[in-house]
Amino acid sequence: MNRIVILILLLLFTLHCQAQDGALEEYFFESGKIKVVIAVAVSIAIGMFVYLFRLDKKIKDLEKNKK
Repeated sequence: MNRIVILILLLLFTLHCQAQDGALEEYFFESGKIKVVIAVAVSIAIGMFVYLFRLDKKIKDLEKNKK
């Protein structure tokens, strides 16, 4: 259940970020740095997902061992 809520929140955040338009976006596209920005954002997102899944697994193991 928690995973679904987190996924929905991340999707809503992504949609909100895509709706913004400005000079900064144009600068990144024109200078070719958008690939670096996307790579950093994807790396951070993957790191967060890995951390959350590992944390969830550890918590489940602790709850199982407690019973």
